[in-house]
Amino acid sequence: MWSKKAAAKKAFLVFCTPRGGRIKPHQKEELDAAKDQRLEIEKNLTIQTYRWEGTGPTVLLIHGWESNARRWYKLIEALQKNNYNIVAFDAPAHGNSTGTILNVPLYTTCVQAVSKHYQPSVHIGHSIGGLATIYHYSKHQPEHVQKLVVLGAPSQLSVIMENYQRLLGMKNVVMTGLDALIKQRFGYSIDEFSGFAFVQKIAVPGLIIHDKYDQIAPVASSRGIHKNWKNSTYIETSGLGHSLYQDKVRKQILKFIAS
Repeated sequence: MWSKKAAAKKAFLVFCTPRGGRIKPHQKEELDAAKDQRLEIEKNLTIQTYRWEGTGPTVLLIHGWESNARRWYKLIEALQKNNYNIVAFDAPAHGNSTGTILNVPLYTTCVQAVSKHYQPSVHIGHSIGGLATIYHYSKHQPEHVQKLVVLGAPSQLSVIMENYQRLLGMKNVVMTGLDALIKQRFGYSIDEFSGFAFVQKIAVPGLIIHDKYDQIAPVASSRGIHKNWKNSTYIETSGLGHSLYQDKVRKQILKFIAS
């Protein structure tokens, strides 16, 4: 017999299960050399952290979906030249961390554990890592964090879920069950989980960068985040894509965190 509740649970599991992001052969040696602590977040979930030591302020790097700490290698090089103390980690089900699923609340729990351990003054997040950066600060308000950088982040779970429903061809009744499941587990409905709302609780300065033609996370997300984040600077690029790996992006990040 078909069950709306069972279908919703299955849809949620599929939604939270990444298909990539594990360490590739060409990434292994570099990441192995930087391995630091393994932090136990909860039963069956251990997070691998990495550290590139410097005498300057500590910067925490938070990667995106189906990625890992290696995605930051160019920014790490730039930060090292300026003697920052750099920390990164692999999200659950990514890189050298354990686990099989990832979602923003779970990612936020991991950010809290890593941030509490290393006491960084700056958080830099990309894509879902950017949304986790926003949600984490709005929820925990860590005193040691003085600045946030958010790159190519989505904002509204409702928009993400609309695309997910369209992709899988899910019926509205399944989406209703999924909404109830998310509300029960996290205390937010799909419509309520929004970066637009979360940033209204953030007083520290933020730098938001998003590409106008981003095909993964619509640029409207960051435009709305900036509008609702009083102490934020917004830079909109053109033709740099979702990853925002380019030197001009790194220069803007370095300028912001040094100011």
